[in-house]
Amino acid sequence: MKGVHDLFSNGSEIYVRARPQYPKALYANLIEYCDETNEAWDCACGNGQAAINLADYFDHVEATDIGNDQIANSISHPKIRYSVSPAEDTTFRNNQFDLVVVAQALHWFEHDRFWAELVRVLKPGGMFAAWGYSWFKIEPEIDKAIVENFLEIIAPYWAPQNRLLWDQYRDVDIPLRKIDLPSPEMVVTWDLEELFAYLHTWSATRRCMDGIGSEFFYDAFDKLQPLWGDVHLKRKVTMDFCLVASKNDR
Repeated sequence: MKGVHDLFSNGSEIYVRARPQYPKALYANLIEYCDETNEAWDCACGNGQAAINLADYFDHVEATDIGNDQIANSISHPKIRYSVSPAEDTTFRNNQFDLVVVAQALHWFEHDRFWAELVRVLKPGGMFAAWGYSWFKIEPEIDKAIVENFLEIIAPYWAPQNRLLWDQYRDVDIPLRKIDLPSPEMVVTWDLEELFAYLHTWSATRRCMDGIGSEFFYDAFDKLQPLWGDVHLKRKVTMDFCLVASKNDR
């Protein structure tokens, strides 16, 4: 499995390299519904993947994450201030933000506490949006092999919170007026090593490795390679993507 051994080093630098970028159209769609573009908050920002795009539209972006290592590997930008903070308890001012976003993380929050904090810091007329991606498709034969040799093995190790994302956040009761926004297509182009770098960032993958060791990960790669061909061959990977958005009418 040449070329992917470094996936097993600890640290969020793997996350920075392996996680796909969100569609650019997403941000342009959000801005259409923002009354002002003074300040935005990227909550649970990870390495700042959303924050760096918000900086193209907003005068200032606050980006917070509960993980020190994520902030340490964040993407620097003069308009972005990174800080370590839980989503549910911040030091931000009342009515501070024109837009609050949560990318790939809403399912991990304590929702009642976060909604109270969101309503406190969001301006009247401000926007809230949360999005995420879950499963993916490549080609039927490859998809089947991934299910049999990887997904079925890690299945017992998923946290129950992931179900909220898989269900497109439809059971998350956001206490603001719902806005129907077009959900952009999320497509990446990866080779086999890039795909497995991404799979390595999954929480269930890490838990499975802690539980039964990492041999299954190498075995899955070896079984996929004959179907994939050259490990450096790029293939289209289409992600299941969901977006929910709301407006603060108070």
